[in-house]
Amino acid sequence: MADKLKLLVAVLLVIAGVAGFYFFADAPTVVRVLSVLVGVILAGVVAGFSGPGRRFFAFAVDARDEARKVVWPTRKETMQMTGVVMLFVIVMGLFMWAVDGILTWLVKLALGHGG
Repeated sequence: MADKLKLLVAVLLVIAGVAGFYFFADAPTVVRVLSVLVGVILAGVVAGFSGPGRRFFAFAVDARDEARKVVWPTRKETMQMTGVVMLFVIVMGLFMWAVDGILTWLVKLALGHGG
């Protein structure tokens, strides 16, 4: 029950931040944007103290750690794979164009519209 209350307060803080954006309609844009940011940040802090929030933040930390383990391709590998993909797209485009032409010719032939 306490977690649901914390999440409700978090949602209300986001709503308050958005409401502040419209409430301060005559204020400079930076004040209006800060209103939303403060609401979202406070909501994140409150949600972080709930069970689901702690699990989410633990998941986010684990995801960040896993992303750091990714081995990115070199520039050469990237260019080679881009070339392979482009060649494949061209070949498939020509294949689909040929199939379309053959099927169009067969339909015209079957309907007696020449060939």
